[in-house]
Amino acid sequence: MPNFLEMLINFFRPSPYPKDSATEPAQITRSRVLVINIDPVMDAAGNTLSRKMNWKNTSDLLVGFMADLTEASRGLARYEIAQRIDVNEFPAKTDGFRYTPQTYLDVLNRTAAPHMPQEVNYHALLAEYDILQKVARNEIDEVWIFGFPYAGFYESTMAGPGAFWCNAPPLANTSASKRRFVVMGFSYERGVGEMLEAYGHRAESILEKTFSKLSGEANLWKRFIRYDKTSPGKAACGNIHFAPSSQADYDWGNKTPVASECYDWLLNFPNFKGDVRVVDANEWGGGEIRAHHKWWFNHFPRTAGRQNGIHHNWWQYVVSPQNVIL
Repeated sequence: MPNFLEMLINFFRPSPYPKDSATEPAQITRSRVLVINIDPVMDAAGNTLSRKMNWKNTSDLLVGFMADLTEASRGLARYEIAQRIDVNEFPAKTDGFRYTPQTYLDVLNRTAAPHMPQEVNYHALLAEYDILQKVARNEIDEVWIFGFPYAGFYESTMAGPGAFWCNAPPLANTSASKRRFVVMGFSYERGVGEMLEAYGHRAESILEKTFSKLSGEANLWKRFIRYDKTSPGKAACGNIHFAPSSQADYDWGNKTPVASECYDWLLNFPNFKGDVRVVDANEWGGGEIRAHHKWWFNHFPRTAGRQNGIHHNWWQYVVSPQNVIL
């Protein structure tokens, strides 16, 4: 228990949070991205892995993903590709192992088991592409890595001084970057919907941390993610896995009507008016992954003002975790 002197010091210590405001504008948050597309050549004809397997084109995924975020944030989340590196080799695992084209195809064809440990060697990639120094020099703000099944990437992880859980443990020994940044792990085997899901888990982690010092109704994040199964009659917008009516993970197509305040968040935040409506899966695309995730992001607050030190534009934290006050 703190003594009287400690209590006195804490009382007069300036708060790390900015003062509350009803008018502080919502800021556009821009992020410059280093894209690392790991797509090794698999045969003598020069076919890359994505082409050989008839998977998605990374350029198309990038265009669709960035357009969806711009649309959902009403232009407040702005991503631009600062640099793209196309890599013709399999990345090293934490024990140094690398697949070859044949050993990887053996895993896909289920004639061999995936290598263990599966995790990629993040620190080798950070060093090879000078990533910590690029962040420190303000050349880039985050990294998006495109891989493939069994590549060993987390959907997202955070690095830099003060890095915290971001759907995965933070990367240790990365303070040379001088600021926090996120490394996203995408897969060109999948689509834009799955990219939005990975980004959604990133958003969940960052907003959980943003509001971690607040409790009760003051913790607006906890209120935002309520869904009917866990908060009967008090659903709001749910989370990235659970829509307001979902009964299980990924149950975005559940057509059971439920009462939700999702329109209050969309139309009235922060001055809630008790606008509770009965909604079902038709609101968020009837079960289609990309449609649900765009609907969910579209309900994030993005208005002027600051309360309890936290801005009413949540995109300022999701895009730039450096804005989260620890």
